[in-house]
Amino acid sequence: MRPPGNRPASTMTRHALTLGLAVLALAASALASGCARQSGGAKPGEPTPEQQLRTLAPSQVDNYKGEKLGSITDFRENSIEGPQQVDVATYRLKVDGRVEKPLSLTYQQVLQLPKYRKVVTVNCIEGWSVRVLVDGVKLTDLLEDAGYDADSKVLIFRAADGYSSSLPLAYVRDRDILLAYRMNGVVLPQARGFPFEVIAEDKWGYKWVKWVEEIEVSNDTSFRGYWESRGYDNDATLPSKR
Repeated sequence: MRPPGNRPASTMTRHALTLGLAVLALAASALASGCARQSGGAKPGEPTPEQQLRTLAPSQVDNYKGEKLGSITDFRENSIEGPQQVDVATYRLKVDGRVEKPLSLTYQQVLQLPKYRKVVTVNCIEGWSVRVLVDGVKLTDLLEDAGYDADSKVLIFRAADGYSSSLPLAYVRDRDILLAYRMNGVVLPQARGFPFEVIAEDKWGYKWVKWVEEIEVSNDTSFRGYWESRGYDNDATLPSKR
């Protein structure tokens, strides 16, 4: 007979194995639930990692083909009404005046035009400058789509904040002047004129119209924009470029 209270070794081994498997199962369940919380999202009200990534600011380039660029944040805010919040869903760019087919284009329709890239410097009459990379469409492509009168003299630009300025049509053609939609590799920020800014190369910064809503083809060489009507030089060519 076996001594009272003693069990065979095989029986004890089976019980120990059963207990061990139960512990492992509980641990696996806890681990699985923990992983589910990590991958299944954050606690209620907290953004998921994917949502957090979407809120990060886009990275702008600071170098292009070995050339050091300035930053979008280097620009100083000096607009007449502060940065404009343009609703891209309702935005329309008008091209009118001396044209055969006046245009009213959505943001996406403008972006369907051929795109070009330049490194340019904006010089403010206040005494500061910033060199940036811009992507845009040529103004002449817009004009050709509208069937513009090539004998016209002036392009008049009007903006969402009531600002206006003008450029000689010959200058726009000769210099392949762009209407920019990107700067330093990122979509033009609201503060820099989203959706579009005129890139008036070798002109003072007040010719670089932001938040452009209308481009009028005109023969009115006497037109004076916002600052020009207040005494600023209408030609606005930089002294070093005259």
